[in-house]
Order: sequence, then structure tokens, then C-alpha cells
Amino acid sequence: MPVYRDEAIVLRAQKLGEADRIVTLLTRHHGRVRAVARGVRKTTSRIGSRLEPFNHVDVQLYEGRSLDNVSQVESLESHGAQISADYACYTAGTAMLETAERLTPEEKEPSLSQYALLVSGLRSLVAGEHDPGLILDAYLLRSLSIAGWSPSFVDCAQCGRTGPHRAFSVVAGGVVCSQCRPPGAAAPAEGTIHLLGALLSGDWDVADSSESRERREASGLVAAFLQWHLERGLRSLPLVDRSGR
Repeated sequence: MPVYRDEAIVLRAQKLGEADRIVTLLTRHHGRVRAVARGVRKTTSRIGSRLEPFNHVDVQLYEGRSLDNVSQVESLESHGAQISADYACYTAGTAMLETAERLTPEEKEPSLSQYALLVSGLRSLVAGEHDPGLILDAYLLRSLSIAGWSPSFVDCAQCGRTGPHRAFSVVAGGVVCSQCRPPGAAAPAEGTIHLLGALLSGDWDVADSSESRERREASGLVAAFLQWHLERGLRSLPLVDRSGR
């Protein structure tokens, strides 16, 4: 049977039988892969701890009829213990893993950009570079942008009229001018719009200096934008700790 090797982030692990697991991986070159890891729940298993969510691994698999099979695993970065020790990081990280899985709907369809973004986001969580909520919102906006749904936070998302504009419409795809503003559009604070643009572009000086009310408003708009494009919300998103550092 064909054998292949790749780097991957473990997205999810499910019990199978008495000693096995089905693991969902986001790989560098093969996209999202589901595979059976046999015997990893036994106390004698040497690779079971490496196949926990958040971990960055080098994995060898061989192709099966319905699911591939894990044959070897080497640890590259063990993020699971550090992220799980901090509730804010854990809830933000869990939402990132779920988003990565939802935005790679086709198995074995390469998505190097999504993989690289997830690796970078998890490293940032572990390093404690920024508030976990900000890291999550930046990740969500950028992952949506990679998927083809990049919001506009300066020019009108409908007609392209030069901004800045104050109204925000999830349906329209970002800020809208007064002529394009649909009924029910939100009117966030000016600082919130600046924060959203900074998160998308990676301007962390602006993001880190934002106020708590702007962060709360921004996270609500990001969640609404994500839900609109995914057609249903993330199960993990309501559990994210937004209390801040």
C-alpha cells in the first residue's frame, strides 16, 4: 500500500474500539487527513501522547480503503500541555482547531496557507505574545481571507467607495458606505474598525493598545462574519474566555 510522510497539526482525536483512535490531521502537503492510530490508547504505546490535539508532528501514514493508517510519529512541537494549562489559551486554541477543520472541507486537498497560519497561531498562543482572544480573532479573519472571504475594513465592500466608513454589514462583506448600507447593519465604534483592520493586517501595535470594549465589539463582529460564511457557528466559540489578561 502507498506510504507517505508529512508534517501535521493534530486537530482532533476520537476513540475507536478498545485501544485505537481516529485522528484528524491538517498536513502541510496533503491537506486534511483522517487516519487510524492503532493501539495508541494502551499504556505501553510510545506514540499515543504525540497524537493529542495541538501537537505538531512528523507522521508517516499508509493509505487505506476508507481511512489511512498511522505507522510512525515523531514530535516536532508539543503544544498540548502548555495550551491546556491555560484556560484562555485552551479555549482560543480549540476554536482555532475547529475552524481549521471546517475551512478544509475536502480531505487530502492541499491547503498550505491554512496549515502555515495554524502553525503560526498556535506558536503565538504558546509564546504568550498577545492576548489569546486577539490571537484567535486575527486567526479567524485571516483563515476566512485565505478561504476567499476577506472582509473590507476601509473601502465600501459593496461599491468600493473610498473609506473610512462606519457601518458594518456581515452580508455585504465588511464596512459599507451610507448609500450601500443595508437595513440592520451594525455601527461599531471607530476604534473597533481600526482594531479589526489591524488584526487582519497583522498590526499588533494597534491591536495590543486597543480597549476592552473595542475587543468585545470586534469579537462579536468576527463571530457573526464567521457564522455567516460557515452557515453555522463553531461549537467551541461560545466557550472562549474573553476576560483578557
